[in-house]
Amino acid sequence: MRTSIHNLLKEEHLISEEQHAFIDAKAKNPLFSIFWELRVLLFLGVTLLSSGFGILIYENIDTIGHHTLIAIIVALCGVCFWYCFKHKKPFSFHLVESPTPVFDYILLLGCLLFLTLEGYLQFQYNIFGEKYGLATIIPTCAFFFFAYSFDHKGILGMGISGLALWFGIALAPKDIFDGNNYKEINLILSAIGLGVVLIVAAWQSNKEDFKKHFDFTYLNFGAHLIFISSILGMINFDYKWAFVLIVGFFCALFILYAKREQSFYFLLIAVFYAYFAFTYLFILLAENVDFAFEMFFMYFIISSAFIIFFFLNYKKFLTNTK
Repeated sequence: MRTSIHNLLKEEHLISEEQHAFIDAKAKNPLFSIFWELRVLLFLGVTLLSSGFGILIYENIDTIGHHTLIAIIVALCGVCFWYCFKHKKPFSFHLVESPTPVFDYILLLGCLLFLTLEGYLQFQYNIFGEKYGLATIIPTCAFFFFAYSFDHKGILGMGISGLALWFGIALAPKDIFDGNNYKEINLILSAIGLGVVLIVAAWQSNKEDFKKHFDFTYLNFGAHLIFISSILGMINFDYKWAFVLIVGFFCALFILYAKREQSFYFLLIAVFYAYFAFTYLFILLAENVDFAFEMFFMYFIISSAFIIFFFLNYKKFLTNTK
């Protein structure tokens, strides 16, 4: 059994009995980190605060008054951005750590309040008229500016979501299927094109060594946009093989990327979407065969066994450089 360092120090009479007892007690009851728990609580607190503020506006809009509500939102939003600019570290092409523990959450709250303010002004005073694209692109540009200025991945995600919405694509989880009309080819092509732009942005970020840590956010949004849109295009339109080629190409691309970067996440989504697309094609081609049920049964058994075997041994695939 390996002897602890503090026991060795005691045997060598380099520390006293009291010091040994103190160290031994600390070793038996190590400190427990609550870093991620606090981050989750802070994030939930900011989200609930902004949501509660929106509910407060909705329920008391007639009693508080429009100008008072606008003044309160502007004041809170201004305080958030004042705090962020006051404590902001110098801009860098590389990762910039948060200057204070609550910095990221105050910035997030300021951006959410900014969205609340814009939505309220548009709803109450129709300041943008019918120019909904302008109402979308203004916060989108602001979020990209804040994301790069303050080095905030969450705000970058909000900027990408706003950019997608400007293209007419809803990225919220509850709206990704209900909020989009995937029977329109223009929407499918726009989503695929935006996904390609995001992937190119990630590649360019790495190439120029400019905020390289943002590449995961770009690739994550880009991958899901391309795969979901291509698969829905494959389901809804006649020229299915064009979308099959798109899915196959980007699945191969992300598998190679996962292998190079040792990324299980991108390997997982590439294999998942490839399996989904291949399964759809198999069902489509085999549904008119007389023994289709037996084929489906055998296919799902064999393919499921292959997927399980692959992910049980995925580490060998990722670490094999030959």
